[in-house]
Amino acid sequence: MSKVVYEGWMVRYGRRKIGRSYIHMRYFVLETRLLAYYKRKPQDNVVPIKTLPIDGNCRVEDRGLKTHHGHMVYVLSVYNKKDKYNRVTMAAFNIQEALIWKEKIESIIDQHQESQGTNGNKYISFEYKSDMDNGRNASSSDRESQFSAAEDEDDSHPNLLRRTTIGRGPPESVFDWTKEIDSDLANQNGSNQAFSRKYWRLLQCQNGLRIFEELPDGDLLPKSCSRAMKAVGVVEASCEDIFELVMSMDATRFEWDCSFQYGSLVEEVDGHTAILYHRLQLDWFPTLVWPRDLCYVRYWRRNDDGSYVVLFRSREHENCGSLPGYVRAHVESGGFNISPLKPLNGRPRTQVQHLMQIDLKGWGVGYVSSFQQHCLFQMLNSVAGLREYFSQTDERTAAPRIPVMVNMTSASVSSKKNQKLQDTPHRRTHSLDQIRAANKNASMMDEYSDDEEDFQGADQEAMPPSPEHEMKKTALEEEPLDQIDFSIFSGNLRRDDRDNSRNCWRISDGNNFRVRSKNFCYDKSKIPAGKPLMDLVAVDWFKDTKRMDHVARRPGCAAQVASEKGLFSLVVNVQVPGSTHYSMVFYFVMKELTSGSLLQRFVDGDDEFRNSRMKLIPSVPKGSWIVRQSVGSTPCLLGKAVDCNYIRGPKYLEIDVDIGSSTVANGVLGLVIGVITSLVVDMAFLVQGNTPDELPEQLIGAVRASHIELSSAIVPKLEPDTSE
Repeated sequence: MSKVVYEGWMVRYGRRKIGRSYIHMRYFVLETRLLAYYKRKPQDNVVPIKTLPIDGNCRVEDRGLKTHHGHMVYVLSVYNKKDKYNRVTMAAFNIQEALIWKEKIESIIDQHQESQGTNGNKYISFEYKSDMDNGRNASSSDRESQFSAAEDEDDSHPNLLRRTTIGRGPPESVFDWTKEIDSDLANQNGSNQAFSRKYWRLLQCQNGLRIFEELPDGDLLPKSCSRAMKAVGVVEASCEDIFELVMSMDATRFEWDCSFQYGSLVEEVDGHTAILYHRLQLDWFPTLVWPRDLCYVRYWRRNDDGSYVVLFRSREHENCGSLPGYVRAHVESGGFNISPLKPLNGRPRTQVQHLMQIDLKGWGVGYVSSFQQHCLFQMLNSVAGLREYFSQTDERTAAPRIPVMVNMTSASVSSKKNQKLQDTPHRRTHSLDQIRAANKNASMMDEYSDDEEDFQGADQEAMPPSPEHEMKKTALEEEPLDQIDFSIFSGNLRRDDRDNSRNCWRISDGNNFRVRSKNFCYDKSKIPAGKPLMDLVAVDWFKDTKRMDHVARRPGCAAQVASEKGLFSLVVNVQVPGSTHYSMVFYFVMKELTSGSLLQRFVDGDDEFRNSRMKLIPSVPKGSWIVRQSVGSTPCLLGKAVDCNYIRGPKYLEIDVDIGSSTVANGVLGLVIGVITSLVVDMAFLVQGNTPDELPEQLIGAVRASHIELSSAIVPKLEPDTSE
């Protein structure tokens, strides 16, 4: 019998065929090779109700928060990606217990992966492909597990949590404003931190809170949108306790939120996304002003640093229409950012940020600025309410609750109606089905952040290189590349180097991106990227009714022209799914690969190595503030976030990046596609360096796409693919 690692009572959660949820208390036992649960604590040779073998192919899926008769439970699902239908679903009434189990199971999976790697065996990556996502938060029942897919594969960084999926990103209509204060992002790019800071100014200090006001961002925001405001304060409580209180809508909310009158659950989209109904208690001349209510999407996630993000934005729902005597207010953007601070005198401390951008609507008084500001301050003061609540409460024993609307119907019924409301990519509102398919965040950039990697490829005990080594550039970066005749290459998307050009591309300055320095193994420092290794010679913008794979085989394309000239090309095909499939194809060219270089090893390596090294750094230098914060500029290992298919030709390597394989990435792209004509997007591609001899990192290439028009995409003429 293998050793018992952890055991205890947990909740068995699921849904019956008729759609109703159920919970049963079960005794779970985690061993070094097995996860099992029993009806009661096992003794002697009791046979478990169900078992799941644990090995390096297992994944821990965070299904988030589920509601059962008003009680909230936090659900985990453990499965083997080679047999995804054999899974064990478990839940806890508090998130701390769920996190303990998640960490214990992850550690066992890590041990199996390390043991397998030591024996020289490797797991096959991407054995199962899903049309919906890449194994992120699935629906709440085992029978819906087909919405979960295989995860990214193993590498030498166990702390990257590749054994875990933590839920879909925010719905594309819900903007992630918390990205601006992401400490990891600030460490990774100091200039970006200053760039974000200028959008807020301190308005006043009130009740021990700092109240900030959003500075106007030119004409990028609609005139109907009021400025966003946020309150920042410190609460002496753990992030988990604050998060559970913020998520509840029971009687305890009256003790800290003076703007709360009533709240209920309209629909549970998934474990991280729900639609809520909320009545506001505003005290600005209540005899003259009608009360306000809200119907909004709420999304939440837990970051790897222990912080929590809760986002919400208004939307319509068939079961949540306007009520007589109430004015339906509109939340453009809002939520909480709950971040841990260092303890003081043994007590936990947490920074709480509460942002609101709301239009209270109504005739007459809706246009009175004092009315808007007074009500907004009242809502933001809930941060002070949280602080005082925990300062006067020793311990919360009651589990958080949220009532359910009486006329609430199942998600399947409402989705049928919402299917009729499917929007084109040009529209800003989105149906509930799109929310299910593209829930995200914070973005894949946050989930697979380069800054959260725990470097293990180098000898940490060695002395760091001398400072002069830091200043040295590689020969490829110091010496100009041999000139390539760009005139022989062409793509259907034109190049235009003017700043105000539209529907075009240009080469982005490599110094806009920060990459790992020579000393990264020792001090995690980063430097401007500088000149790229390859030249971007053409960009194609395609559309079709089906996904376009292996576009480099197209006669006359830049890759074929380069091959005829004896040049090597790397083709990145970014595939955007939808009713119409789009592909933006970048062609990077160089004279020849340097033997033994990291790029050469990447090109000629296996898919597992490529998935663990291919990195994207995104940025949105021009666009609405909300979109900039949602996309961010955190590096992302593409092979961990989405499915990547590699086609090695005689003189080229094509990388087909399937955005549709991840709801997180798909949601980010869904947000961007919806407003793509107003955006300028930068993307840099590189191969991640892990060991000192692979550092500093160098870009493969960088591109800036400006105000792209969907209508300018063309249907490519692709010959039958004979490469398979």
